Amino acid sequence: MSAPRTDALSVLVVGGGTAGHIEPALAVGEAVAELDPNARVTAVGTPKGLETELVPRRGVPLELVDPVPLPRKVGGDLFRLPTRLARAVRGARAVLRRTEADVVVGFGGYACVPVYLAAALTRGRVPIVVHEANARAGIANKLGARFAVATLAAVSGSGLDARVVGNPVRRAVAGLDREALRAEARATFGLDPDAPTVLVVGGSQGARSLNSAMAVVAQEFSDAGVGVLHAVGPKNLGDAPAVTGDGPAYVTVPYLDRMDLAYAAADLILCRSGAITVAEVSAVGLPAVFVPLPHGNGEQALNARDLVAGGAALLVEDAALTPDHLRSTVLPLALDRDRLDTMSAAAVSGGSRDAAEVVARIAIDAAGKARR
Repeated sequence: MSAPRTDALSVLVVGGGTAGHIEPALAVGEAVAELDPNARVTAVGTPKGLETELVPRRGVPLELVDPVPLPRKVGGDLFRLPTRLARAVRGARAVLRRTEADVVVGFGGYACVPVYLAAALTRGRVPIVVHEANARAGIANKLGARFAVATLAAVSGSGLDARVVGNPVRRAVAGLDREALRAEARATFGLDPDAPTVLVVGGSQGARSLNSAMAVVAQEFSDAGVGVLHAVGPKNLGDAPAVTGDGPAYVTVPYLDRMDLAYAAADLILCRSGAITVAEVSAVGLPAVFVPLPHGNGEQALNARDLVAGGAALLVEDAALTPDHLRSTVLPLALDRDRLDTMSAAAVSGGSRDAAEVVARIAIDAAGKARR
């Protein structure tokens, strides 16, 4: 038996599997709580995704539903889909009842399909707001958009008939003053307080191509007076390069829990171009060298397109990220203060620092209309 309904607004933010789905969901949840301190925000994900680690760490309640990958070809998974989907939708409807959901805000990923369907099939229907972070919409959000009261996207050309609002980023990042935090950030990581510093990030698990190429030139960067903060991935710490001499430190860490401090410490970032990384880099005005993931449908290259065109970033294909490229392009860029300042200004002008608040206001408005 469900508990009596409360007056507080109940907002479900749904997205799981990767940080690219989870981070914007949590950013919008944070914005909802700021706009309406009485609101109850609940995250919904799957038992197998990163959300089981990231969401509790942020102090947000987490509900789990069975993931329902949609098969892309005929096979056993396709024939089992109806049964699996029905079971997942039943579980999602139970989540909607337990949380007394007033609105569902979905960001894509396996958790979204059953929740979108459950919200659409619930008597009276729970309003759905869809946000697509990537340059190309995924299957889950294409489905959700059919039932949504509002469809939003980070960039134009996503394949959805959507209002472009940018990508939601956390308040700690959107409001970051890199200059004010720089001394603290560099001290936290043990970096040289004055040397040009490159941040190298390959995603939550690291990136083999970035790690391998940087290992070859690590000593050269230090000898040239450039410090490095390198998140190598939790499984790769034993392969981290070591440098000698009196040059700036080459600091390796398995994972960065405080990306705000990492951004503040850096003058330049070498990284993948996932949607959230691109949004955060733009929001904080950090010049970037993007290395799109070479797999999938090419969406990472598309994610970086606008910043590259605007002069805020460079783009290099994964196969072209060699030690020679780092020597000839990245190292000179790290030492070119004037060019970095120009790129930083271009990054800020292309960002959307208020996207989380915009999405949160739309969700709160949709919930309010549904309650009337």
